[in-house]
Amino acid sequence: MSGVVKGMWCDVIDTSLEEYQPEDTECFGIWISLRVGPNGEDGAHDYQLLICTPKWLEVKLKYEWGGAHWGRHMLIVLEYDFALIKETIAHYVERATGKDFWEVAQKVSRVAFWEFEDFQS
Repeated sequence: MSGVVKGMWCDVIDTSLEEYQPEDTECFGIWISLRVGPNGEDGAHDYQLLICTPKWLEVKLKYEWGGAHWGRHMLIVLEYDFALIKETIAHYVERATGKDFWEVAQKVSRVAFWEFEDFQS
């Protein structure tokens, strides 16, 4: 079984991610939400992922984070290019395979914050 991205959006902008243009395309950070589900089946799980640039990280490290910060659940890009971002995420999700969707979902959670992260059954 493999996964597929069924939706991608950001709650803090007033436009779609396709139309969004940050003030500085080479210095931005934005949290997006992803809906990922089994390919060819109903259902999906939600994830969050920080999309940011090295310049944005540098600014945050220098002026807000005191020179050090843990990094997780992020995709670092050189500039805001939604087509590249979408393709990179979709490619990772499609390669995340498993015997069932639970296994696929756990693999996606290696790069994006999963709504069921650390869930114990």
